[in-house]
Order: sequence, then structure tokens, then C-alpha cells
Amino acid sequence: MLNSPAFGQADLTNCERELIHLAGSVQPHGLLLALREPELRIIQASANVQVLLGVHVEGLLKQSVAELGGDIQANIRQVCAEASDLAEPVPLRCKVQVAGQQRHFEGTLHRVRGADGGGVLLVEIEPVGPEHVQVQTVDIPGPQLRELLGAAVQRFSAASAIGTLADGVVRCFRDMLGYDRVMVYKFDPDGHGKIIAEARDPRLESLLGHHYPASDIPQRARELYLRNRLRVLVDVHYEPSPLVPRQLPGSGEELDMSMCQLRSMSPLHLQYLKNMGVTATLVVSLVREGKLWGLIACHHYSPRNLRFAVRAAADLLAEVTATRIAAIENYAHAQVAIQVRRLEQRLVEATSTEGDWRLALFRNPRTLLQPLEATGAALFHEGELLTAGEAPSTAELRALMQWIDTQALDGGFNCSSVSRANPAFDSLTPMASGVLAVKLSTTKPDYLMWFRKEQLLTVTWAGDPSKPMVANNPMELSPRSSFAAWSEIVRGTALPWSNGELALGRAFGASLVDIIVQINAVRLLIAEHQLAQVRTTVGSSVEPVVIGDASGRVLFTNDAFSALIAQSPSTSTHNLPNLFTQPDLVAKVLVSLGQERQPWRGELQLALKGGKTLPVAVRAEVVPARDGTVLGFFMIFVDLTDTQRATEARRHLEQSLSQVVEEAPARQAAQPGGVGSQRGDLMGAILANASLAAMDIADGSSPPTVAPLLQELEASTRRATQLYGRIKLLS
Repeated sequence: MLNSPAFGQADLTNCERELIHLAGSVQPHGLLLALREPELRIIQASANVQVLLGVHVEGLLKQSVAELGGDIQANIRQVCAEASDLAEPVPLRCKVQVAGQQRHFEGTLHRVRGADGGGVLLVEIEPVGPEHVQVQTVDIPGPQLRELLGAAVQRFSAASAIGTLADGVVRCFRDMLGYDRVMVYKFDPDGHGKIIAEARDPRLESLLGHHYPASDIPQRARELYLRNRLRVLVDVHYEPSPLVPRQLPGSGEELDMSMCQLRSMSPLHLQYLKNMGVTATLVVSLVREGKLWGLIACHHYSPRNLRFAVRAAADLLAEVTATRIAAIENYAHAQVAIQVRRLEQRLVEATSTEGDWRLALFRNPRTLLQPLEATGAALFHEGELLTAGEAPSTAELRALMQWIDTQALDGGFNCSSVSRANPAFDSLTPMASGVLAVKLSTTKPDYLMWFRKEQLLTVTWAGDPSKPMVANNPMELSPRSSFAAWSEIVRGTALPWSNGELALGRAFGASLVDIIVQINAVRLLIAEHQLAQVRTTVGSSVEPVVIGDASGRVLFTNDAFSALIAQSPSTSTHNLPNLFTQPDLVAKVLVSLGQERQPWRGELQLALKGGKTLPVAVRAEVVPARDGTVLGFFMIFVDLTDTQRATEARRHLEQSLSQVVEEAPARQAAQPGGVGSQRGDLMGAILANASLAAMDIADGSSPPTVAPLLQELEASTRRATQLYGRIKLLS
């Protein structure tokens, strides 16, 4: 097992594993006190208490925090009583006796658990007031701050594309906080970062569009960005103030500073910033579905600090931004569904007139290739091969299909460099470097594939990403001496498939699976001599299917239907209507189908053993014989359990938003003068953003994902509401 270097002991070969959460020191513009509960005795403190409080650190150890005077002990106990968990930092304002005078401080309080299971309270406070502040500090009056936030939230809510949203974010952050440069980073699936938006002082060189290797942000740092979403560096040239003692008394362990606002930063990261000429930073995380989607990064070229109300405002805007990102990306998925439905309609029409959907699919290659920006495609179905656009030879394609069949997970496969994934396919690089494949059968190697030709893709990096592997001198190699662009030509690689293109490919495949099921269901009724082959195909399809004769007697049910109802139906005793809780209604539907010859769609309840039921969407169609009589019926089912869960999640979210709305008048009434109205406007904007996101998520996501996305949205909105309350408390 690889060893993890202690904080400050890492070099360029092992910085990925540096224990940055065990920093053992703080930035000196604030102080840290570790208190043993319940007596609130000081067991550890940062050495700069002498500078900020005028007392020796050794004299504070083992003393009650009450010895600091003022109201710090009373305020700590009040916070602990109101928030028993304290896993995340909560605001703390207090007064402390300094040189015989009451001085104001602000900061945070949170709890960590020691090795003995006991709680340790970590108090981080910074002095407030011009007599203490040594660097420029952004302090925005409460009414103005809320007005800026309200305008920003409204602007973000109006964005319909990620690029528009990111541009709005960098402009709002720069206007509000005044940093010299504000950027939005977006991470790709491999962890590489790209600056997709920038607002800067015109004297600075633009970094828009630059790429950065994943190694620039080690994995441990990414994990902390998920937990502690806002980090402020006041002055890159600071002298760290060590914790005294270094280890927690009684445990011999380093203090876990993961959630500390003042935690010292890695010397390698500080050198990176120094080589760039950056003095102060603010970094706020953008989290999407529990993963780090990107960062809002602010750089300043002189020391700069933020009041805690302003930090909370930045955190709130990042939360609202993440909510809007989720809504925009899910709306894009809804557009994918529209394209797929159009394709399905064309194929169904071609099948009815020509009898073969495959020819219709490949008759117009542009229809198949353009939506995914592919240069070629291939269909493997029932042992036959069809191609469109530019594609490798038949022998190469069959070899590729056999290999992909061993690699595909969850019915799909994609890569941007097939030669890197398997050097045996190096000859495919010029024509099919990028491959996207979706499986069309659970029992046979049937695939639809798209290809992308090799492209000489110029990637603009902030320095050469290979250089850190050459030497081990941070002053020269990492972080890089400047952001002068370095172009790397990536050979043997196609443009990567985006998340939207992957979703579109899966949707195309699912649509073809649906069409295949429909066609084979008809064949089962009109082609007795093909019964064995067609039964295998339908029986193994992923969609639940039931087929009945003209009288409604069940002739066939596939495995997916048995799995759906968690039992094996008896084909000898069941009629189609008896499968449902409303057999009379279904009987009328069958009669109507036989008379009108039009498909029927609706929602019903399947009757299960033990009196249980299962909500399903049903598509029922009649199959006429050549003489005009009814040959039989078939039904295809979709489990609506997830859909109903999504509906319940939507209802719960609406109740939660309504509760916030009902509580808003009381909050507004408590504000003096016109401030309540401004706060109401801000809360209204936050709630409007949440409601809009809920609609986009509900419209743009598949049922299994709607409920967790809405639950995440509800949690995000509640957190935004808490941050709003924090702003009121601090401003």
C-alpha cells in the first residue's frame, strides 16, 4: 500500500496522497480553539492567539474558554443548544476581552469526534473592525447584499444554457466581490478541468478555454471540495500559525481540519499560486448529484478577505448555480427524447409499408449520424451487418463487435480512442477511433454502433501537463511559471462523447428495442412456422409483453412480464382481463380495439398474488387477420412504480416550498423598514428558481431518476434557505 505523505512533506511524485486535512496550522488572520466538551476547556489553540488576543497560548491551555472574557462562552453554548449535530460549521459572533477592551469577532463553530468517541468543538474566529483588519476585506451592507443576491438569482434562473449561466456567474461574482479574475471550471469525466467562463481585469491575460490536467487538483483536495464547499485564502505569503500542541491531548492524533475555514493550504498549492502571481483566492464548489461538477475560482493579485456574510452569499449563489445546472442538463435530456420519438415514428411507418425497419434506418444516413456528430455507423442484428457513412471493413467490424461484447457494461460501451483501449484495433484509428455502442438484445450480440474518425484535437493547457513527471522542483515545474498556453496535439483520439450524446445513443437503442419487440409480437401471431425463433426473441426482450388470442385468452407471456409481477402466470386459465384489478374495464377495451382497430394506451393496476397490485402503463394493440377478423391482441407494459414515486417526491417538494412560503411573512414582518420586502424578494427568487428547476427535472428525466433528483433539489433549497438565514444573522 502506498504511504501518504504528511502535510507539507509531499513532492510532485506523491502530492495526490498528501494528508492536507491534517495541516496542523492555520492562516494567521484568524485563530482556532479546540474545546473539550462539556466543560468547554481549551485543549488546543493556534499560536497566534498572542497576536490576536494578547495572551500566551500556553497560558490558555487547560483553561475554560470563559477566561477569554466577553460573551464567547455564552454564545458557544447557545449555538450548541440550537444545533446539536454541528457536523458542518455554523456561524458564531462573539466579543472577547483584548487588552482590556471588548473586541468583536466572527467565525464558525463545528464538532469533530476524537478517537475516544468524545466531542471536540472547533472554534474559528476572525477579528472584526478596522482596528484589527490588516488586509482589504469585502464588507457589503445587509440590504445591498440581499439586493445583489436577488438580482443574481433571477439572472441565473433565466439562463437556458450552461455557457450563458457560467457567464452570468463570473460577472455577478466579480461585480459583487471585486476579485481581479473570476472563472468557472468544469470537470470532464477524467477529472481534467476547463475554464468555460471568465470575467477579469482587462489588464490580465485571458485564460478562457484553457485546459488543466486532473493532477492539478489531487483527489484528496477534490474530496474536501465536496465536504467543505467554500475556501478563502487571504494572502499566499502568510506565515502559518501552528496548533499548540500539534496533536490532540490524550489521543496522540492529528486534528482533523477537513471542515476548518482557516486550515493551512498545501505548500505545493501555495507555490503554484505564487508562480502565477496570485495573492488571494476564493474557491466555491459546484456539486451535481453528489459529485464535483466544477468550481467557481476567484483570483486577486493583492491580499483580500471576505466578511462571513459575504462568504455565505457566495456559497448561496454557488448552490443556486448547481440547481440551475441540474435543470439545464436534464432539460437537454428531454430534447433527446423528442428526437428519439421522431426516429421511432419513422421506423414504425417504414416497417408497416416495407416490412423492414433496418433498411429505413440506413436509407438516410444523415438522420442516424448527425444527432451524435458521428462519421459512421454499423448495425449488427440477427447475424446481419449494415453500415452507414465511413466505417471499417466487415472483418474489422465483426472483430470489434466481438471484443465490445466482452467489454460492454449495462448494455453499452464508449471510448474516444479504441486503439488505446485495445492496441489490436490500431488500424481502426483513422476511421473509427471513437466508438459508441448500445446493445439491442440480452441474449445475442446485436449492437448499434456509431464511429468518429481520428481528429487532431488541439488542447490548450496551462503549461505542459507532462512536465511534472520530468523533475521534482516546484519552483520550476509545478505549479507552472505562468499561464502561457501550451498546445498538445492529441493523436489517435476522436472527440470524446458528451453526456448528452451518450444519453441520445442509449435512447436510440431503447427505441430500437421497443420497435423490435412490437415487430416480433406481430410475427408471433402470423407466422406459426417461425414460432420458436420469435418466441426466443420476444421472451428475452427487456419489455414485459403479454399476447392473447381473439377471445382474450392468454397465449404467451415473456420473462420480463413474469419478473414484473414476480410470479409465473398460468396461460391455461387466465384471460387478459383477469390479469388486472378492473377486468370489466379491460374487457371493454378489447372490444373497442376489435371494433375501432386503433391502439389503446392507459394506466391500470395488475392484480398480483396475495391481493397486491402493481401500477403499470399499458399499450394494447389489435392484430387483424387478412380477412378482416381479429387475430389477437398484444400488450406491452411499463412499471409505473418509479413514476408514482417521482410524483410523490414532487408533491413533497411542493409542500416543502409551500411551508417556506408560509413562513416567509413572519420572517419579513420581523425586519425593520423596507428590509423585509427586499428579503422577501430574495426568498421569492430562490423559491422561483427551485420551482423552475423542479419542472425542468420532472420534464427532462426518466422516472427512476426523478425522485432522487427532486430530493436533492429539496435538500439544496433548504440549504439555500439556511444560508439566507445565515446572511440575515451575519449582516
